[in-house]
Amino acid sequence: MSEENKTEQQTPEQSTGEKYMRTVKSFVLRAGRMTEGQQKAMETQWPVMGLEPGVGMLDLAEVFGREAPVVLEIGFGMGDSLIEMAKAQPENNYIGIEVHRPGVGRLLSNAEKEGLTNIRVFCHDAIEVLANCIPDGSLSTLQLFFPDPWHKKKHHKRRIVQPEFAETIRKKLNVGGIFHMATDWENYAEHMMEVMSAAPGYNNVAGEGQYSPQPEWRPVTKFQKRGERLGHGVWDLMFERTAD
Repeated sequence: MSEENKTEQQTPEQSTGEKYMRTVKSFVLRAGRMTEGQQKAMETQWPVMGLEPGVGMLDLAEVFGREAPVVLEIGFGMGDSLIEMAKAQPENNYIGIEVHRPGVGRLLSNAEKEGLTNIRVFCHDAIEVLANCIPDGSLSTLQLFFPDPWHKKKHHKRRIVQPEFAETIRKKLNVGGIFHMATDWENYAEHMMEVMSAAPGYNNVAGEGQYSPQPEWRPVTKFQKRGERLGHGVWDLMFERTAD
C-alpha cells in the first residue's frame, strides 16, 4: 500500500467466496477523518463507482459497460494521480484499491466533478480483492506506486513485493501485461528488483537489472515530490508478463 494510504484500514474479513488468510500485513491501521465533501461523495457516488469484495469474480466488461484495457492500482492514496491518468487516457478502464476512506471519498468526489466514467473503486484489502474478485489474465497493467517501504530491516517481511505477491500479480495480468512499480527508497527498489528478477514468467522491460525511466503518463505524486525534496531518488520498475 502506498505511503499515501498508511492510515485507516478496516480489518480484512474472510471473503464469502475463496477464503484467503493473510498473516503479515503490509499496511498500518491509522485513524482518518473524512471531510463533509468526502462523506457526501461516499454516500452519492459509491453506489455508482464502488465495488464490494463479497460479489465474487467480476465480469469486468459488465462492470464498466464496455471492453477496454483494465489498469488496476493498489494504494492510490488520495487519488489525485489516478484521476489524472483516467482523465488523460479515457480508452482505459481503471480500478483503484484503497483502504483509507478519506482517500476513497476524495477520489469519488473528483471523479464526479470530472465526469469520469472509467473508474471503479474497492475500499478493502488488496490481497483479498485480487484473490476473490479479479479474474486471471484480465489486467493490462497493475500499478504499485510508492508503497510503504518498511525501511527497518526487521520490517522487510512486511513489504508487499514478495515472491508470492509477484506470482499473484502474474496470474492476474494478461500475457504482455505490465507490473509497474515505483519507489523513492533505494533499498526497496533493490528489493523489488531482486524479487522480480527471480520471479518466473516475467521480463524486465528495461533490460536485465535495469530500472525504467519514469513514463510521461505517470503523474508526479506529492509523495514523490516530498521524497525528492528530501534528496531521495525515484526508481520505476516495469516487468512484463511472458507467455506461460
